[in-house]
Amino acid sequence: MDILCERHSGLRTSPALRDKVTAIRMDGTAALDRLSHDVDLIIVLSLFEHEIMSYVPPSVGMSPRGSPQPSPQASPGLARANARAHAPYRRDFEAKLRNFYRKLEGKGYGQGPNKLKLNIRRDHLLEDAFNKVMGASKKDLQKSKLYITFHGEEGLDYGGPSREFFFLLSRELFNPYYGLFEYSANDTYTVQISPMSAFVDNYHEWFRFCGRVLGLALVHQYLLDAFFTRPFYKGLLRSPVSLSDVESLDSEFHQSLLWVKDNDITDMLELTFCVTEEIGGHVVEKDLKPGGKNIAVTERNKKEYLERMVRWRLERGVSEQTESLVRGFYEVIDPRLVGVFDARELELVIAGTLEIDVADWRKNTEYRSGYHDSHPVIHWFWLAIERFDNERRLRLLQFVTGTSSVPYEGFAALRGSNGPRRFCIEKWGKPSSLPRAHTCFNRLDLPPYPSPEMLYEKLLLAVEETSTFGIE
Repeated sequence: MDILCERHSGLRTSPALRDKVTAIRMDGTAALDRLSHDVDLIIVLSLFEHEIMSYVPPSVGMSPRGSPQPSPQASPGLARANARAHAPYRRDFEAKLRNFYRKLEGKGYGQGPNKLKLNIRRDHLLEDAFNKVMGASKKDLQKSKLYITFHGEEGLDYGGPSREFFFLLSRELFNPYYGLFEYSANDTYTVQISPMSAFVDNYHEWFRFCGRVLGLALVHQYLLDAFFTRPFYKGLLRSPVSLSDVESLDSEFHQSLLWVKDNDITDMLELTFCVTEEIGGHVVEKDLKPGGKNIAVTERNKKEYLERMVRWRLERGVSEQTESLVRGFYEVIDPRLVGVFDARELELVIAGTLEIDVADWRKNTEYRSGYHDSHPVIHWFWLAIERFDNERRLRLLQFVTGTSSVPYEGFAALRGSNGPRRFCIEKWGKPSSLPRAHTCFNRLDLPPYPSPEMLYEKLLLAVEETSTFGIE
């Protein structure tokens, strides 16, 4: 009960909720069945989701057949998602996600009647977005409907321009080129806050802007073209960090801490609760706790040492930036609503998946005006998609839908102007025409090309040469 109260402070002031927890402790699954629709209790139990979902009874061995394995046909993106979420977890998360959006709607988030209108110049996208979003009131950010127009371009915002706006904005804002973020130590697609961002003019407000953009994308259900490290999401949720979180930031440092954790350090290392860091070109000592440089690390206190080292390494040079970003995020959305997610769940909600699963895409595609799945032109279309590398597939998806990310639930969960809307291919035009897109409706107008070679060339040309949102 003490641990529960520590993770959920409301439990201390709610006798009714404590009684329900006690009932579960006494009656087990019978009480769980009886109380399964109690929202407050579900929120409390969700705080222990990792422990619950990873628990295996001692008497039950987990055979290879019982281990969750990705389908051989699944794309690397689905394999990555499945590795993070086995079947019971996926069902639980999907239910949690539906409940989250119901609560947002119930509390009036993004429902209007006011509109937050952003008229954006493509060649000044970052500047215009910053001025408009930072000039909006907290109430408008939370409650207003979002309405995006691109300066000088015709087209009503039924969802297409907004999706494209978040796609383009996130591609610039979170790009390491601008100095606010940097690539993680492990790859070149996940990013984290850069310590060098402290040298960017007005960096506190820029990170507050980043937080507001993340909040707006979450409220209006638009995916971002940005993938952050797990510690980033933990920082956003103000969740505790762990030793494994250091790996994405500094793999060598992680290995050294791991060695300390796994080995008896008695009479082996002369460590103290003190570190050295560079500030303004000078190397200085910093205590991890009061009087730290005079406290030796021993086998008995190394757990505390590792915890303090992890916090220091993850917060070094970026604590102020993180606080500004979190502040902006919670100016848009109530932290109690987002608190139902853990870091891996929030990652899936904000960014979707990176890899394209062609089988899932084809399964969830609709056809119009004479096209069908067995039509020769459609057969050639999917052959072209198979020939595309993943980057070109993402660019085609962005061309048609306004975003290059795939929702956690897959292509069946693509959204259009009025909610879920599947990818659609419609027969249109002459063989001399290029394919055209209707991003509000996730629709590709595909001419009846006479050969697979022509279809491939025209499709590639449309994807690589077209970058503006036109009238639909």
